[in-house]
Amino acid sequence: MILAAGYGERLWPLTCDRTKPALPVLGKPLVGYVAEYLAKYGIEDVIVNLHHQPESVRRALGDGSDFGVRLQYVHEPVILGTSGALDNARRFLEDDTFVVVNGKLITDLDLKAALETHRRRKALATLVLLRNEKYERFSVVETRDGLVSKFAGMPAPALPQAEPPLMFTGIHILDRRIFEYIPRGVFSDSVTDVYLPAIALGERVAAHVAEGMWHELSTLRRYLDISLALLRRRGADVHVGANPSIDRDAEVRQAVLWDNVTVEERAQVRRAVVGDDVRLRAGERVEDAVVVRAEVVSGMTPPAKALKGYVQGDNFVVSLSQ
Repeated sequence: MILAAGYGERLWPLTCDRTKPALPVLGKPLVGYVAEYLAKYGIEDVIVNLHHQPESVRRALGDGSDFGVRLQYVHEPVILGTSGALDNARRFLEDDTFVVVNGKLITDLDLKAALETHRRRKALATLVLLRNEKYERFSVVETRDGLVSKFAGMPAPALPQAEPPLMFTGIHILDRRIFEYIPRGVFSDSVTDVYLPAIALGERVAAHVAEGMWHELSTLRRYLDISLALLRRRGADVHVGANPSIDRDAEVRQAVLWDNVTVEERAQVRRAVVGDDVRLRAGERVEDAVVVRAEVVSGMTPPAKALKGYVQGDNFVVSLSQ
């Protein structure tokens, strides 16, 4: 199951007309990377939960055949949380062991090895973890003897010789018995409402510590930085979507341009994301920012977690240096 129901408030205004998993990342929908990841390990039948802008995910994924999977969609009339989403889809999941992946990830972590850990430990659930080498703001997962023992707060700053804390990647492997612990028909969170009570009752929640590429695109800054990192792997500096019009005297560097973008003469685009149908006028400069057409957000109240932006001509600009 791919979790794709969230609002993506911190990615607004890119999510004003689509949900977070439907965002294009170098020409492919973010949720498409997740579907391909599952297909790589022979997982062909995939459930996708929907809520905010559901049709944007349907357009991005279709029936799943372009990504090597067969898809079925489950709509949530209200957000139900990570385990509430499983309850809402239990009729598809309760007959066998299944994998749950957050729909905002790009990763190559070895899922086969995690499945082997799950089977070897005979676990109720197995969480795929990583060392938080950069001490980013992800909750700490504490383990003992290969099992999850505690979920803590944010990591403390790095200390000399200290081993980096473990963090959860958003990839779970679940035995069908997990439904014995998931409340019926209500919002519920996997950690607080399922895993912790199960651990308290003696259930085994295994910790699989993985290594490899893992990117989580949950903010505008992370969206830009990770897109540029993926471009560097390809030996590139700029991604340009369909039907671009870039003047030969414009400067475009370290940038992600969506579809139908126009960059007129002497305009400068540096470290920026430029949304669909944006026109940057002659001599205009955009740096360390996200730009969408102003009409796309006209009349909208920005979500509580969104960065502040301003109207500049026909465009709406959000600075990433806030």
